[in-house]
Amino acid sequence: MKKIFILGTIALAALVSCRQSAKSPFSRRVDNYPVVTIEAPDLSGISDNGKEVLNLYRFAADEADAIYWEQYFGDREALLSSIEDPAQKTFAEINYGPWDRTDGKSFVEGYADRLPGAGFYPADMSPEEFEAFDDPDKNSPYTLIRRGEDGALQAVWYHDAFKEHIDKIANYLTAAADITIKPSVKKYLLSKVEALRTDRYYDSGLAWLEMDDSKMDLVIGPNEADDDQLLGLKRSYEAFVLLKNEARTRELMQYVSRIGEFQQDLPGDPAYKTFQPGAGSNIFSCDALYYAGKANAGVKVIALNLPFDNDVQRDKGSRTILLENIIRAKYNKIVDPAGKLLLDPGAAQHLSPDAFLWNVAFREVAHGLGVKETINGKGSVNEALGSTALALEELKVNAAGVLLVCKLQSHFDIHHIFTKEDALATFFASLLRSERFGEMSPIGRANIMIYNYLRESGACVRKATGQYSLDFAKMESALSDLTALVLKTQATGDHAFAADFESRYAKRSADYDADLRTLRLEGIPADIRFEFKK
Repeated sequence: MKKIFILGTIALAALVSCRQSAKSPFSRRVDNYPVVTIEAPDLSGISDNGKEVLNLYRFAADEADAIYWEQYFGDREALLSSIEDPAQKTFAEINYGPWDRTDGKSFVEGYADRLPGAGFYPADMSPEEFEAFDDPDKNSPYTLIRRGEDGALQAVWYHDAFKEHIDKIANYLTAAADITIKPSVKKYLLSKVEALRTDRYYDSGLAWLEMDDSKMDLVIGPNEADDDQLLGLKRSYEAFVLLKNEARTRELMQYVSRIGEFQQDLPGDPAYKTFQPGAGSNIFSCDALYYAGKANAGVKVIALNLPFDNDVQRDKGSRTILLENIIRAKYNKIVDPAGKLLLDPGAAQHLSPDAFLWNVAFREVAHGLGVKETINGKGSVNEALGSTALALEELKVNAAGVLLVCKLQSHFDIHHIFTKEDALATFFASLLRSERFGEMSPIGRANIMIYNYLRESGACVRKATGQYSLDFAKMESALSDLTALVLKTQATGDHAFAADFESRYAKRSADYDADLRTLRLEGIPADIRFEFKK
């Protein structure tokens, strides 16, 4: 089913919401994700062939959406057809299943709470059974674990499990490759078809990074692994259809050559920050035209850093993409009002949309910093840290990203009118609103850990008014210490320390719950959902 919904006016959306609220206890939960209309893009510089390519990208994205429903939950139509309450059905569509993504609890009768392994593993599989399962394919990010007729575990490749949808994606991308006038786009699309059909993504990752002369972009396939909270292995399907902002991209690209400098600017032992992405790294600014699959589920991402393949990052680099129209929407609807509500006047005066954008940019840059392999023979960071790896990586990039912005602002290297204090205050406001992503989310746990660490350091103090005062010097120092600690933990693969740190710091407090109530009572949403206009 196509997910392109068009409302004539905001008033109509409000009317529907009011009607639901009179009938359904789920209306408040739906209202926590207000609709943001993504306006039809300006395609005046796009040829007719290019416009048709965009349509084909959307069709391919819808197939990725269908795959994601299957791999994360199961039968989408069976779930939705069993729900009579329209608001409850909408909430299931927002969450891509019967589980609230903030806490993993079921909100549909007949379904148990979400399992850590979601739909990637058998519900009755124990970690010990997985460990004893003698098949090297079990650790691939691109296999499902299923039970055979004899009850034994077996690994099923994504390209076999989702063949019908992948064949359709391949047809759409092949058709787009046939009509594009850009050789780099043709190469990328055909290599992506091969990748989807084989679950080997190295060549398509290289081709994507080399495709830097197109105004349009398509990110599609299994990317992030944060839905797999059992073992942190399995990647979820998603898709983004994007249109490049060429002027902002030229501005951002000046920072690409400084990745080595950024690495050295981070705190801690040089041995813990040795990874160097290849020379093909780049930074793009884009407007999002369409989200599908994991990208569209629950909390919407506002930036990307891909590919996740360590070999591609080493040999060629990575691409950071800022989704500027989504960044603006989240700042205006959530970050700015949350900051004005929860920060005292001295801190709130430092809220800045420019600071928010650059914090987001360097958060993504920080994904390429630190190390990818442990320095003591424990294998990759992800292998060594296991289920703790995802939240720890989110913690690293959040803390390291704002530190880099502060460093650049200290030297006036970001040519925009905001201060280091603006960057830190805006970061903290975003941190408070992001805690609502919940303990079931690696991003949510990371933000709770940072919050608790800052509280412990005295960098933020919650006053009797319910507002926070900030000590910017202590905040910068605490974020520096925290970043150094995470870089060391990743480089040494210290799973025991990572698990202990997470157990101590990823805990909700009474103040945390009070902040949540304040945000809810003031009607500040947790996140947004989209309606895309053609």
